[in-house]
Parts: sequence; structure tokens; C-alpha cells
Amino acid sequence: MPQLNPGPWLITLIFSWLILTIVLPPKMINHQPINEPTKNHKKMSPCPWPWPWT
Repeated sequence: MPQLNPGPWLITLIFSWLILTIVLPPKMINHQPINEPTKNHKKMSPCPWPWPWT
């Protein structure tokens, strides 16, 4: 059965995990978002919902 032959897929699996565990995390950690979130502490007061059947 060709599915059980690990030859062609083992190296692909190893390189995929190396990329996911070594190359990508530093790139993701160094990423800076374009729009920094602002701290808006303005309290929103809830307005009552005008139900038409009341």
C-alpha cells in the first residue's frame, strides 16, 4: 500500500513543523498592528428599547 510508505511525506512533515515552530513565531511576535487600540473609558449609558407592543 503506498499510503504506508513514509518516504515522500516524512520530510514534508518535518519541514512543515520546523517552519511552524521556528520561523513563524518570531515573525508573529514582532508584528505591530497598524491601528493601535485606544483606551476609551467613556461610560456608555444604556438607552431603553422602545418596544412597540408595550
